[in-house]
Amino acid sequence: MFPVIDSFNNRKADLMEHSYAHDDTGNLILLEHINLTIPDQVLATAFYVSGLGLTRDPFLMTGVNNMWINIGRSQIHLPQGKAQCLRGSVGLVVGELDALLARLQAVKPLLAGTGFGWTERAGCIDVTCPWGNRYECLDPHSRPADAPWSQIDLGMAYVKLDVPVGSAQAIARFYADVFHANVATREQGGSPCAVIDVGTHQQLLYVETSGPIPPYDGHHIAVYAARFAEPYARLVEYGTAYGEEPHQYRFAEIVDPSSKARCFELEHEVRSLHHPLYARPLVNRNPEQTNRDYRKGADARSGVF
Repeated sequence: MFPVIDSFNNRKADLMEHSYAHDDTGNLILLEHINLTIPDQVLATAFYVSGLGLTRDPFLMTGVNNMWINIGRSQIHLPQGKAQCLRGSVGLVVGELDALLARLQAVKPLLAGTGFGWTERAGCIDVTCPWGNRYECLDPHSRPADAPWSQIDLGMAYVKLDVPVGSAQAIARFYADVFHANVATREQGGSPCAVIDVGTHQQLLYVETSGPIPPYDGHHIAVYAARFAEPYARLVEYGTAYGEEPHQYRFAEIVDPSSKARCFELEHEVRSLHHPLYARPLVNRNPEQTNRDYRKGADARSGVF
């Protein structure tokens, strides 16, 4: 009866089906921090601040027993304790790789005798912290256009975990079932990988490996969920929820929704958007600013975080 309107509505529906779906973020909003205990804050300062060029939070955890390292909208928490090591690696966007190499060379004498080191490969510098944690520092000029982190200039792009053979599909199903996250499985370096989207530019990657996986030592990640109560109810059904506090709870066991078999262990600190730290503005300094070549107005990082 109204062919013009019907035609317009059909075109609009096609547009939404084929384009707008790519803008869906799922229920996980932000990968806010990784928590790794470290035994020496001086070495950590040399590595994370002077070497990687990141920023120690100037407002919180400013004592000698903990430090929070800012990177875009995310953080790395480094409380004092026995060294913990992530079973995998973390993808970081830290800026120009030539500048990063110069900083790594400068701190090399300070970190002699530790596990510190780096290797260069196409589009990336793989950097190892003094206690063996691995960071893949990504080239901002050679990032794939379809990578979620392709639009950011500074930030935590992904956390990549090594998981047992045969577990990637079940892990993807777990995040879809519990968090209604956008998930997929694909090949990563020839191995199956569960891909979990977090917000607009971050991912959790679970890559199957036939090699040995070290015992879990208690490191954790923190994520924000828009729909907060429903995932908690599902975790209670699985018997895996704990650490309930105002605006947050925790779980560590990732289970197969079909068989209820345990797939992997990684503590998640799950926060609601009512958590007082959500969307807290973070200070990100410009590591190229120096007192010898000082430029007014250039103290802070510029770009998209």
